[in-house]
Parts: sequence; structure tokens; C-alpha cells
Amino acid sequence: MVRVPLTEAEHARGERLGAVLRRARGARSMAEVATEAGISVETLRKIETGRIPTPAFFTVVALADAVGLSVDALRVAVEQGLARAG
Repeated sequence: MVRVPLTEAEHARGERLGAVLRRARGARSMAEVATEAGISVETLRKIETGRIPTPAFFTVVALADAVGLSVDALRVAVEQGLARAG
């Protein structure tokens, strides 16, 4: 199976997602949030820095829950980043 390369817009959305999650994490450590979400610290680091621009749905849901955001609030925050950039 050949994976279709991501567009610039998809990469940018991944960076916004990471920024929103990083901001929502606040002063909590990456290890604490990653453990609560059931993922590795390295995976969280890659998501927060945009190196994983399209994380799995259930990973996003677990992270949103771990940082105290609803999935809807997370979606809106990522979209608002798009509105500011455009």
C-alpha cells in the first residue's frame, strides 16, 4: 500500500493540534499526560511538535481527555488557529 503524501494544509493542521494540546497540558509534565492518555512520551512529543500530523482518532480522544478538553473544544481550537492564519 502506498501512502499519499500529506498536503501543506494537513501538516499545518497537525502543528495547530500539537500547539493546542501543548497549551492545554500547561505545567503538567509530558510523562504525566502521556501516561494518563496511554501513549509513550515520545509519541506525545511528536504530536506536540507536529511530527505526527495525523495521529489516530483514539489517540486524539485520549489526549483531549487527559488535558481536560472535549473533542469538540479541541476541534474548535484547532479550527480557530486556521482562521487566524488565513
